[in-house]
Amino acid sequence: MNKVLLTGFEPFGGETINPSWLAVKALHGRKMLGRTVVAAQLPTVFDDSLRVLNKLLLEHQPELVVCVGQAGGRHAMSLERVAINVNDAPIADNAGAQPIDTPVVRRAPVAYFTTLPIKAMLAALHRENIRAEVSQTAGTFVCNHVFYGLMRMLATNHALRHTRGGFVHVPWLPEQGAPHMSLDDLVRGLRAAVRCALRVQEDRVMGAGATD
Repeated sequence: MNKVLLTGFEPFGGETINPSWLAVKALHGRKMLGRTVVAAQLPTVFDDSLRVLNKLLLEHQPELVVCVGQAGGRHAMSLERVAINVNDAPIADNAGAQPIDTPVVRRAPVAYFTTLPIKAMLAALHRENIRAEVSQTAGTFVCNHVFYGLMRMLATNHALRHTRGGFVHVPWLPEQGAPHMSLDDLVRGLRAAVRCALRVQEDRVMGAGATD
């Protein structure tokens, strides 16, 4: 349990880059509070993404897992609160699949909450002057699919009973459009968020809800 697993996605939707992968790749091999960071890329494909993720989880059995995805249109790093058991793809994935109104996992709970201390992480990001928010939805595309599959795996696999995990969405890079965030800020923010998650076992209580 001396590893941190970070995952990002390959480009999708006609893009040539994905900031989630570039940010986690920049942290690969680094030490954080005595743990080694392992970064891996997931395919932006519904079924394959979870097969790759589950293999990584069992291979590394990390102490902490943070899956990262791109959310074009968001202005801040979004710390996701809840994953829901539904696929409802607005576009096709990289294999051409576009599931609509299907479960991520059949006969499984409707939702799982993150086990990351997202309120403490939010405060840590704000101290670093990184735009950040707690998000109440991870969407219904491959990001939520991976988030739900991750939390399901952590909740049901005995080998991973001590592993905590969750999902973070990041904005576009400047070359992709607006709103955006620089890669340096994404890397700096992700590092601050992970370090906080390693330190904090019980999340703090602070307002970070939403009206919409």
